[in-house]
Amino acid sequence: MYALLPGLLAGLATALGCLIVILARPPGRRALAVTLGGAAGVMLAVVLLDLIPAALNTGTPLETILGIAAGIALLWVVDFLFTNRPTASSLHRGTAMRQMGYMMAIGISLHDLPEGIAIAGAYAVGGGLGPLIALSIALHNIPEGIATAAPLLMGGLRPVHILLTVSVVSLFTPLGTLIGIFLIQLSPGHLSFLLALAAGAMIYLIKDELLPSAQDQSMFWSWFGVAAGYFILWFALHLAG
Repeated sequence: MYALLPGLLAGLATALGCLIVILARPPGRRALAVTLGGAAGVMLAVVLLDLIPAALNTGTPLETILGIAAGIALLWVVDFLFTNRPTASSLHRGTAMRQMGYMMAIGISLHDLPEGIAIAGAYAVGGGLGPLIALSIALHNIPEGIATAAPLLMGGLRPVHILLTVSVVSLFTPLGTLIGIFLIQLSPGHLSFLLALAAGAMIYLIKDELLPSAQDQSMFWSWFGVAAGYFILWFALHLAG
């Protein structure tokens, strides 16, 4: 259960993104590109330097491959179910904006479940992997909160209702952590698969969400963020080792 608090804090980062929209000026294109790229870089380092090695150390290569494939497939299915979101160019009414915000909230909630499972698996391994996973997920959740709250605000929804909606979304990360804790206690032999599943989910998030979103803001600064996030985490792991 020691993974539950980090899972809750990582989930609440989504609400932090919402508060940024409600209380402060949204970040500029350059800052957003660096932030999203940095989150992608941190996630990439966690996947390559920690998650996959930990999955291989706790299980077989076949379990690792199957877990990665399952993680990618799970996130692909979620995205496939929500491909009919309204686009920015088609939004001319408040109702359409609110619809997009609610669809974002549903999709992000489903994304957050495997992220919570990843936190549980990482803490089960021990060492510094758990905090690193929780941190990378928190960084990823902040722009998700921004992406959910912005269309709801533009659609005329009251700030208190926006915060309540995003707060509900925030609970799906700790819910995923609870599910992961239950699965690990039920069958510790599935730890390798869960770690690999988390790696696959993160790979999908990097390729299909974080990188494209960052590059839409600025190609140069997005790759700068990726490199900075990756090497900062690599350096931290090197010092810890």
